[in-house]
Amino acid sequence: MDLDLIVNPEWSQRRQNRTAAFRFLYQWELNPPDDLSADLHEFLEKLEKDENYFSYTIDLVDGILEKLEEIDSLITELVTNWEFSRIAKTDLAILRLGIYEILYRLDVPPVVVIDEALEISKDFCSDNSRKFLNGVLDQASKRSGRPNRERLV
Repeated sequence: MDLDLIVNPEWSQRRQNRTAAFRFLYQWELNPPDDLSADLHEFLEKLEKDENYFSYTIDLVDGILEKLEEIDSLITELVTNWEFSRIAKTDLAILRLGIYEILYRLDVPPVVVIDEALEISKDFCSDNSRKFLNGVLDQASKRSGRPNRERLV
């Protein structure tokens, strides 16, 4: 994956942060580090921006890994007729990111989370993946009971 896709200057800071979180989660899934915190900070240093710029990335990654069991359990429930282990690693990283934001980031409306996940997937996933991601994240949003277009915080 090209690091330029993470820090595309045309994207908002939030999208850059989400993309960095996605990229790190993808890497983490393929090759779990011994020292997660050090690995994340080293990853962010390579992006050549002030670490504070990526504070949302750190919040996302820490939150996702803290809630990973719950998030993966929900993904397993929502992905019918498909084994969890067969989900493409890029799709899994986006699902974990999106579901975490839908369930735990009440400052972001679910419709924004889904739109951002689909925008990120345009650069990293296939057209079929986008349909799959949209369906699963839409189900997660409905299950959350949150209003789709409103922030709760």
